[in-house]
Amino acid sequence: MTNAEPLWSPTVEHGHPWLAAVISLAVGTGFLALWFWLLPQWLGFKVEMAGAARWRWLAALPSVLGFAVALRCIWDFGWTGRGTPAPIAPPRHLVVVGFYRYVRNPMYVGFAAGWIGLWVIFGHPNSGLIASVVAVALGVHLFVVFYEEPTLRGKFGAEYDQYRQHVPRWWPRLRGWDQPR
Repeated sequence: MTNAEPLWSPTVEHGHPWLAAVISLAVGTGFLALWFWLLPQWLGFKVEMAGAARWRWLAALPSVLGFAVALRCIWDFGWTGRGTPAPIAPPRHLVVVGFYRYVRNPMYVGFAAGWIGLWVIFGHPNSGLIASVVAVALGVHLFVVFYEEPTLRGKFGAEYDQYRQHVPRWWPRLRGWDQPR
């Protein structure tokens, strides 16, 4: 991938990050709405409140925290990166703030935690759904390895290589990495 300009960019030439952050949040909100509100309905998830099912609501905490992590990452894409998570308007700057100091893919990790929590709340495990989740997780991993990482390496070069050497892909560090200046 080259350093060519994206097809569309939400940034303002003189460095005003608000427009990019607001557009990034709008894109992220649409994405969250799809995954959090629409998909469970399409999959036929129903909330059960009888008996032991009431304990499932404890899973709301990791679910909310996971989606909050993802939303913060979306904000960081706009504010710091001056872009969005969408490939048509990628960040102009490497995002190494917030949760990105601990793990290279906190948005995916946050979504995974959120979805695991929702899965516990709605309680519909079956072998077909489990196989689907495994396939999606494998697809995300392959997308990261074969598209995102080479694209970031091509766009940010040595800066990304250094980041990649210090921050793990999926399992967070205990202490955040501070990028040398």
